[in-house]
Amino acid sequence: MQHSRPDSPHTLGADLRALRKSRGLTLSDMAEGLGRSVGWLSQVERDISEPSITDLRAFAALLDVSVSMLFRHEAAPAHEAGFVVRAQTRRPIGSQVAGLVEELLSPDLTDDFEMVHSTFQPHSRIKDPVSRPTQEVGYIVSGRLEIEIKGTTHEVHPGDSFRIRGEAFRWANPFDDPAVAIWVIAPPVY
Repeated sequence: MQHSRPDSPHTLGADLRALRKSRGLTLSDMAEGLGRSVGWLSQVERDISEPSITDLRAFAALLDVSVSMLFRHEAAPAHEAGFVVRAQTRRPIGSQVAGLVEELLSPDLTDDFEMVHSTFQPHSRIKDPVSRPTQEVGYIVSGRLEIEIKGTTHEVHPGDSFRIRGEAFRWANPFDDPAVAIWVIAPPVY
């Protein structure tokens, strides 16, 4: 049994609870999907029990996130935990398919939104449109990106931003340089 210590913050339980809630799942729904008891799941969400790697794989599959999203990375110093995310300690998220590399900028998933650093590799694209029950705003930091929202394609440049409110979208970077964007997504999906 493991308890949170102030000098070693554990946010896995909080992240799992936030992901569960963002998917509209109750403790009972999640426990049933995992084949585990509600009591065990409650302890995991409160960081009292630590799930095994097999459990993490089951959580990832049920919540539709990558297993790497659930792994703990370098812990922040106690005075920064929950407030600061250093560039070298960002958590990779998403599946990194189609040339997209995403990192979580938010300290955890307990807010009503999440911030994501996205790098779209040159000549990459997502084939099928994505539609999710979120509101999202993207801001282009560098490079250029084509973003198709509700069937209309827009070429966005550094300093440009765009909004998606549940519409089907897809992206492409047909250019020779990577495109970097900052995304704010509500509610958290990773």
